[in-house]
Amino acid sequence: MPTARPPFGVLLVNLGTPKAPTPAAVREYLAEFLWDRRVVDAPRPLWWLILNGIILRTRPGRVAKAYQSVWRDDGSPLMHYSLAQQAALRVELQQRLGTDIPVALAMTYGEPNMEQAGAELRKAGVEKIVVLPLYPQFSGSTTGAVHDRLAKGLQRCPHLPEMHWVMKYFDHPLYIKALGNSVREYWAEHGRGDRLLMSFHGIPERYERNGDPYPRQCRQTAAALAAELGLADNQWLCSFQSRFGREEWVKPYTDKTLESWGADKIGRVDVISPAFASDCLETLEELDVENRHAYMHAGGSDYHYIPCLNDKPDHIALLATLVEEHSRGWI
Repeated sequence: MPTARPPFGVLLVNLGTPKAPTPAAVREYLAEFLWDRRVVDAPRPLWWLILNGIILRTRPGRVAKAYQSVWRDDGSPLMHYSLAQQAALRVELQQRLGTDIPVALAMTYGEPNMEQAGAELRKAGVEKIVVLPLYPQFSGSTTGAVHDRLAKGLQRCPHLPEMHWVMKYFDHPLYIKALGNSVREYWAEHGRGDRLLMSFHGIPERYERNGDPYPRQCRQTAAALAAELGLADNQWLCSFQSRFGREEWVKPYTDKTLESWGADKIGRVDVISPAFASDCLETLEELDVENRHAYMHAGGSDYHYIPCLNDKPDHIALLATLVEEHSRGWI
């Protein structure tokens, strides 16, 4: 352990990504991701048969092709932007606090995992941690899964760190302002659409009925962004994407909404996804490619995807402010 210990460290957490855009790598990633009870809470014996007998035999090839269409020279988009956020956040905290604050990156599924990130923080002498999941809205399937995975990683640790959690920031003024700036900057460069669709990753309706606050927080984010942009009620909509399986998910569905708007000849549609801190497969392929095709094929004339906040300066400033707010008393 170093003799001069930092006042605290930051554990920045995102969902995860396959190591490569190949069926084998995707199969390994999906096996870990889809086995998590937080993600799929079906009875284990039945789900094991479905997962291993059907899904992991058929889905990896299709998903790998989708990853190949968005893969970068330096890896997946999610990993690229997560690493950029990690580096930029450390610089921002150094400038604000006048001391070096270690920032480690972990993924809930895949690598770098919690144990690797924890070892990095321990090596830096960290004994207090701000845990910052990159999920603005809380869900048991995302932030809850981060909690479970971190707890599992700490089971064999003889000395537990003191931790402060950023559980949500769906209505933080700097978050809404950063989203608004992103939309305004896009409009200034590309013109403005007739409607703005705010698409969030969905969860089963049953999860919401059981108490998951995620859909409510998504709707609150969407309403706050609409107010920030001065939109009338008929100029925007909150929808949910990426449903999986046969049960009903929270509505309205993004793809069905876009098909309906295309058939109604709405005109130009702008789409943004405020649930994602980093562009990834669900935004760059599902929203920008699949849903674009759905809208245009149904009769739509113009479709624009507005990128995630990624490593924009005002996004990094928001993350640094969240760290400051949750580390009070440690400096």
